[in-house]
Amino acid sequence: MDRSERVELGVDLLAHVEADELSVAEAVDRIETVTTNPTLTREILDAAELRGVIERAEGRILTRRGGTFVRFDSQVVRREGEFTCRRCGAGLSTGHFVRFESGELGPFGSSCIEKVLGRS
Repeated sequence: MDRSERVELGVDLLAHVEADELSVAEAVDRIETVTTNPTLTREILDAAELRGVIERAEGRILTRRGGTFVRFDSQVVRREGEFTCRRCGAGLSTGHFVRFESGELGPFGSSCIEKVLGRS
């Protein structure tokens, strides 16, 4: 995946977070499922802000709740196999992958997928 694809995937991820507000650390935790490069992380946050996906206020990230959320029945795909969770690094026999317009993100375990999307 090239740099621009990672930026698009990161912006899509932030657009689909189901929390109204995140700390910068929580936002970075989610972006780290796309990239661990600090420069690219900043680029994703900047792009998301420029596009109106997020607002930054007093060290917090405010999400724009314009009806974007992940539909688990159609946007999350489960696959059997040997995977490593992109969030926590645990070994998985079932990987959960999120399909965004810009691409697919995963694999995640069942609890990490919910944390990444802000459901827990």
